[in-house]
Amino acid sequence: MLIVGNSLVSEDISDVRFCCNLEQCKGKCCVEGDGGAPLLKEEIEIIKNNFTYIKPYIPEKSLKIIETNGFFYKDFEDEYCTNLVNDKECVFVFFDNGAAKCAIEYAFEQHLIPFQKPVSCHLYPIRVTDYGDFTAVNFHYWAEVCKDALNNNGIPLYQLLKVPLIRRFGKQWYDELLNVIQQTEQH
Repeated sequence: MLIVGNSLVSEDISDVRFCCNLEQCKGKCCVEGDGGAPLLKEEIEIIKNNFTYIKPYIPEKSLKIIETNGFFYKDFEDEYCTNLVNDKECVFVFFDNGAAKCAIEYAFEQHLIPFQKPVSCHLYPIRVTDYGDFTAVNFHYWAEVCKDALNNNGIPLYQLLKVPLIRRFGKQWYDELLNVIQQTEQH
């Protein structure tokens, strides 16, 4: 484990070589699993405030769920998560040539909203768990989904996910992570 600020960071962050391949996996991480994407409380308001711009990209079946149940729920750990369609894909998923894509991110890419997507999605396959006094930052290995992304041609997770790590923890935290990794590699 690496210690960065009040975070315990798995050494996998520097060891694992990763390269997402949407053509291969078809965005399974947005479709498979036992729950929706984790949401920060402040992200719920951002999505609500920008929903008008996101809505045109959401499939009708997802809109019906959102109209009935909202776009988020609290899970068994009292954490906010995006709702799911038929216990499968996130309500913000639409399909393009068989690949799952995010309506929030698409609205962002069209310069309609200032919010890219939930930070938990942006960070994937890194998962962050807040334990109050400290935060755990771990690589989430999901063999059925990401096996093709693990390869020696990829780059270390902390480099691949620099932008979302800075988005979640800040530039100072990321710089400290780089220092800790460098010190670890020298020993």
